[in-house]
Amino acid sequence: MKLAVTAPDRLTVRTVPIPDPGDLIARLPHPSALAWIRHGEGIVGWGEAARLTLPGGDDRFDAAARLLHDLFGAAAVDDPVDVPGSGPVAFGTFGFDPKSPDSTLIVPQRILGRRDGRAWLTTIGDDTDPLALAHPPQAPTGLRWSDGALTEDAWKHAVATAVDRIRRGHLAPPPPRAADQTEQTGRTGHLGKVVLARDLTVRADTPIDARVLLQRLAARFPGCYTFSCAGMVGATPELLIRRTGGDIESLVLAGTTARGDTPADDQARAARLFASAKDREEHRYAAEMVRDALTPLCAHLTVPDQPELLTLPNVLHLASPLRGRLAADRSVLDVVAALHPTPAVCGTPTDTAMDLIRELEGMDRGRYAGPVGWVDARGDGEWGIALRCAEIDGTRARLFAGCGIVADSDPDAELAEARTKFRPMQYALHG
Repeated sequence: MKLAVTAPDRLTVRTVPIPDPGDLIARLPHPSALAWIRHGEGIVGWGEAARLTLPGGDDRFDAAARLLHDLFGAAAVDDPVDVPGSGPVAFGTFGFDPKSPDSTLIVPQRILGRRDGRAWLTTIGDDTDPLALAHPPQAPTGLRWSDGALTEDAWKHAVATAVDRIRRGHLAPPPPRAADQTEQTGRTGHLGKVVLARDLTVRADTPIDARVLLQRLAARFPGCYTFSCAGMVGATPELLIRRTGGDIESLVLAGTTARGDTPADDQARAARLFASAKDREEHRYAAEMVRDALTPLCAHLTVPDQPELLTLPNVLHLASPLRGRLAADRSVLDVVAALHPTPAVCGTPTDTAMDLIRELEGMDRGRYAGPVGWVDARGDGEWGIALRCAEIDGTRARLFAGCGIVADSDPDAELAEARTKFRPMQYALHG
């Protein structure tokens, strides 16, 4: 793997405690924002002290962890705050498919953070005017929408094809491997679930400012993880992994329904979701895979016997929180490598589902449904799955939504679910 790296020989890092800065997103001075916010807490960043661009490959997470370990290990760090997210931090987004070259990590020149009643500012390199608002945010105007890779009818046909493959026991051939390699359990076999995504495209009159989208998403979905990195902006409900010291947490989401129009309708929808054999099956696939991936890494792991309901402003999810203690000193990126891709965003078995995604979606997802988050010099960090998001490129934004397809899936119902999942980013753009 050949990495493209832009970084000085040695980072000089200084973190200082500061008074509460208020709204973190409002302090971002530039449209090219870096952010990870939930309930008003988290970190934001701007400028670039270093950038890592990875060309893809199954070892992209390991390569990123090694390079960041060397970069941070050689840094001169003054960090009296000493909490997760203080000191040098890299924000990152990884491509969903290992064949995708679209993975980037950025170490900002400025990092502003707030956590558990403490606030700090980290400066990497010079310390000139770190909080000046250089470019006031401007809301996007003149939005013009169009289909992405597939029309709605074409995407429903793809869903119907996937359902047929599942019902017929579709078995993808395993990839070529050397004679001394052993097949990784759970990656190939008869297809049980596949997640199919579709995209929408929107163009604005002027370049889209990530800060406007961040503010709207954080206000509307405070319980989600509002993120921005290298043009990928969204508010994901799904925590792939959090590492704090040796402790880890993950939140598995699979099985979704739209919110009701009245409290009674909401309760009825929640009851139907919880009792739905189709949604429970979809959720079981995802939760069991995360459990199986984390168990070898953990001294102990707590897994709930059945899912709970997670209520968001626009949807209800089946959710399973997992908590554990790592058996060895591993970076959060090591755990990300063990987890991605989960059945919640790919399917099961993994390689069989990935092959069908490549065949039916008609697009490269890029970083949609890939890991997004941050990692610090301690190996602590928080990584979500890039859902409810858009990829911004100047005046253009590409929105994504995906649905888990199992044997009982109905194409019309899946299309309705995808429309619901587009709404957070459509709201963020329209206001």
